[in-house]
Amino acid sequence: MLEFIISKYNFWLYVILMMIGLYAMLAKRNLVKKLIGMNIFQTAIILFYVSIGVKKGSVHVPIIVDSHGHGAQLIHAADYLNPLPHVLMLTAIVVSIATTGVALAVLILIYRRYQTLNEDEIIHIRQARQKAGV
Repeated sequence: MLEFIISKYNFWLYVILMMIGLYAMLAKRNLVKKLIGMNIFQTAIILFYVSIGVKKGSVHVPIIVDSHGHGAQLIHAADYLNPLPHVLMLTAIVVSIATTGVALAVLILIYRRYQTLNEDEIIHIRQARQKAGV
């Protein structure tokens, strides 16, 4: 049992990173810290998917070249890497960067309006403004 846990150390690292990110998103009150927690969570998931897309012992790239018009070759799929998880994670990285950029822009607007990034203070200011009718 211990050997199995040690052999999968990378998956345990991803779980730890996910829990750190989830903790930051749920427990922290500063919006920047929540955003950093979200980025840590996304990074852990991306690393997980990249790691499950790797096969031990397979070094071939899945590009099949037709042998000068003599028909397709018979291949063994187990000998080839699956590029799909890696390609999807490249897309996820781009989406993550775009999400972070938009979130930072929104945080700047929130700070300009409320002069704070603390979630509790923002809620308190909003409630006070609603009572005042502003």
